[in-house]
Amino acid sequence: MLKKLSAVLLAMMMLIGFALVGCGSSDEASGSSKSIGEQLDYTITGIDPGAGVTQAAQKSVEDYGLDKYKVQTSSESTMVASLKKAYENKEPIVITGWSPHWMFAQFDLKYLDDPKKSFGEAEDIHTIAHKGFSEKHPNLKKFFSQFKWTDDDMNAVMLKQQDNDDALAAAKEWLKDNQDKVDQWTKGVKKGNGEEIKMAYVAWSSAVASHNVVKAVLEDLGYKVTLQQLDAGPMWGAVAKGSADVTLSAWLPVTHEAYYKQYKDQVEDLGTSLEGTKLGLVVPKYMKDVNSISDLKK
Repeated sequence: MLKKLSAVLLAMMMLIGFALVGCGSSDEASGSSKSIGEQLDYTITGIDPGAGVTQAAQKSVEDYGLDKYKVQTSSESTMVASLKKAYENKEPIVITGWSPHWMFAQFDLKYLDDPKKSFGEAEDIHTIAHKGFSEKHPNLKKFFSQFKWTDDDMNAVMLKQQDNDDALAAAKEWLKDNQDKVDQWTKGVKKGNGEEIKMAYVAWSSAVASHNVVKAVLEDLGYKVTLQQLDAGPMWGAVAKGSADVTLSAWLPVTHEAYYKQYKDQVEDLGTSLEGTKLGLVVPKYMKDVNSISDLKK
């Protein structure tokens, strides 16, 4: 009798086990059958609405027929936090990205191919001042025209700033090890005498890096530098109207194209500080089946 009961119990346990395995397989199949759009909740995680990369992302939605997708605007810090959370859990995510940016050193990421050129070609970062700045401040004009650095330089400063809440202190730390750069930027530039200069910038890690580096160098030369963080539109407006003197945050010809067209008669271009930037949609490399923006339709 006991043997029969044991056999019955064993059979029941096996049936329950098969049922559980079957449920697991069904769930896995259900998850794998979701389209990439469904997995992403048809969301592209972006930054502030006025940013050129946000506008380009919205253009890519139209260009590639991503009708169900929305570009979710927020801030750079919020976007990076979303990326970090997804990355840690190996979950799919698409963000608006640009280079230089420290996240490419911290995460294993890739740009999605953009054959329709929704994000344009490579850009440069320009130094823009209000009209008449060069005539009024020839010494500073000389400095800004000589201020040029590379992706590696900017990335190094950005990484230091991720580990230090004091962005200016991090910039100064980098400058100590790069005196050769300072010597190039300041060659033939005279000392200031407490003259004030106001600089406006957008809240991008790249802009935080460049403006704090320049602030440190100019203050060491004897200038008094004030930094003001603004959204892209107000930043261009402040420089054009003279409430700010200079910005190092002008990405041209695509990202800030609309602002440049609006204010071009009220500003002057002091030159490029960094050449060969890039914009686009970015995903973690573990999303192996997504290599082009058009793949988001799958």
